[in-house]
Amino acid sequence: MSRVFDIADQYIDKVAALDPVAATAFGVPGHDHEMPDYSPDGVQAEADLDKATLSELGAAPVGDERDRVACEMMIESLRLQQDRFDAREHLRGLSILHSPIHSTRMVFDFMPRESEEHWRNIAARMALVPTTLESYQRTLGEGLRQGMVASRRQASETADQCDVWSGKIAGQPSFFQGLLDAYDQSDVSSEPLRRELANGMASANNAMAATARYLRETYVPGSAERDAVGADRYALSARVYNGVDLDLRQTYAWGWEQLAWVEEEMAATAERILPGGGVAAAKELLETDPARAVDGENEFRQWMQDLQDHTIAELNGVHFDIAEPVKRIEALIAPPGGALAMYYTPPSEDFSRPGRTWYPTGGKTRFPLWGEVSIAYHEGVPGHHFQLATTNHLSTELSRFQRLMGGSSGYVEGWGLYAERLMAELGYLENPDYYLGMLRAQALRSVRVILDIGMHLELAIPTGQSFHPGETWTPDLGLEFINLKSHFPPDFVASEISRYLGLPGQAISYKVGERAWLDARAAAKERQGAAFDLKEFHTRALDLGPMGLAQMQRELARV
Repeated sequence: MSRVFDIADQYIDKVAALDPVAATAFGVPGHDHEMPDYSPDGVQAEADLDKATLSELGAAPVGDERDRVACEMMIESLRLQQDRFDAREHLRGLSILHSPIHSTRMVFDFMPRESEEHWRNIAARMALVPTTLESYQRTLGEGLRQGMVASRRQASETADQCDVWSGKIAGQPSFFQGLLDAYDQSDVSSEPLRRELANGMASANNAMAATARYLRETYVPGSAERDAVGADRYALSARVYNGVDLDLRQTYAWGWEQLAWVEEEMAATAERILPGGGVAAAKELLETDPARAVDGENEFRQWMQDLQDHTIAELNGVHFDIAEPVKRIEALIAPPGGALAMYYTPPSEDFSRPGRTWYPTGGKTRFPLWGEVSIAYHEGVPGHHFQLATTNHLSTELSRFQRLMGGSSGYVEGWGLYAERLMAELGYLENPDYYLGMLRAQALRSVRVILDIGMHLELAIPTGQSFHPGETWTPDLGLEFINLKSHFPPDFVASEISRYLGLPGQAISYKVGERAWLDARAAAKERQGAAFDLKEFHTRALDLGPMGLAQMQRELARV
């Protein structure tokens, strides 16, 4: 093992010790009964580790090309983490989609539940929920003291999520009650262990409820009324999520161009579905036709599973070479309380926990399929599951840091959106219903570019547009625009505006990353001419491992 790979390996073990939630997500054993310290001291310890590791990498000899790529990628990633720490963003890093509160809830989704030891870890971890959430309150409190605060919107809506998870919503059991119910349905039977789980459940419920009270009674009064973060904070956050410096105003204008393209393409596709009816009428047909839907939550979950399994079987050996462990994926229904967007969680380091797609139903029991196929490709294969699980499988070619912590949202989400378009190119969306669904996803991602940059930089809507020309973006205008232009249902987009405002720079990563993948492919085609092979391009590109978009542009220029 080279010195660079050795440093990367040791870094993962050190991160796992400081952050047991990350350890569980990685699949690093020995920490499933622990919880992180989210206090200012805990965050400082992680920053100190990053600084020391950067120093080690700077002094490490770099051997072959794999060493060089791994070293550059890790240095860029850790420097971005340092930039964010130096800007004290951790003091106000509260959003409805991602925060230590959300990590505290979600870590239980990663935990195995087969043996008595597994359930003892769950009981021990539930008992520590009060301590870890209190540690995060100290960080939020320090942010209040320094005037480094999240917005009122993010704090209030996160409090609402805590209510759901703590069981404060009438008629809806707590998330932690669900864990106890799962134990009762398991093959493990121990009355003392059940008491531990019941006590842990009560502690975790109370801690989530206390967090909701803290946010409403202590944090919200001192939080920021303004949602927009401004140009400087946005530029930093966009660089962290995308790994590249962007011309934000040019990107904003490009978002409008992309939206115009997709609207034209949607109109043409709607004509194939319902001639003369237009997009709205075609959507109505697709939403209401019983023959184009699946009824029942369990039936829909099975439909998703079958689609993933069928896609893997058809793509393998033809368009991609899919390694054996990567062929396993689980389609699951997400616990209530989060945003209504489908998401993916990668496999553990040893693949004992498979990659999983999670679908939040929002209480639905009927599922029109026109918009679900391309999203399944995005989250599963050839999207996130194929890319992330393949990365994990390249244990001899990539460093441990590359496999478990590498990349950027621009790289990962860009690949996911690119995968949707690729499946259309490969003929998997010939059904105009499903192609319109892919275009709807493109419309949403184009809207995200416009709104994310427009709201945070408080830009004017171009005078040539029919929607409120010349007016400055506000959250209310953003909600009106996304309802008009995204073609997603109101219950889905209700959380979208808060999502963008809470994670500046992340929402643009889908389209910005897709553009980077498309540009790299086009450049490779131009260089190689008739010798260009799409399967080989994908294999060589993914074999480089995940990275920021700036490094990706450099490296793929060589492919």
